[in-house]
Amino acid sequence: MSGHIRHPRDTRQTVCGLPAADVRRWETEHPPRIDHTCEDCYTLLPEATRPDDANHPPGDPTLIDTLRRIVADRQHAKIDGVLVDLWSANVTVLIWDHLRDDKRQRLLTLPSHELILRCVAIYTRLTSNGGDT
Repeated sequence: MSGHIRHPRDTRQTVCGLPAADVRRWETEHPPRIDHTCEDCYTLLPEATRPDDANHPPGDPTLIDTLRRIVADRQHAKIDGVLVDLWSANVTVLIWDHLRDDKRQRLLTLPSHELILRCVAIYTRLTSNGGDT
């Protein structure tokens, strides 16, 4: 059983994204020992502690522009404390472009990470039926 490192901004999860309720052992040394620490936590720690690249409160339509920039630059970014990879940003923009305006407004009321997760869920549902959209 390896120890996990608590996320510096979200105490409800580990750096690797595992919910705090599922963690049996926390790594408390500074710096943590690599041989007893979750490898994902250890390698993602510098990314987790770096400052945000962008902050978007719920309802901020510039979030989509930031996601488009991630896709254009082909580089992940940290938005509101969450690392957003290229694939997630690409899928979110793809789904966003196909939504009606009323559905877009409903999604904009969510925090940025929830908006991205909803778009990924929509994409997964659409593509799980053999790719026929």
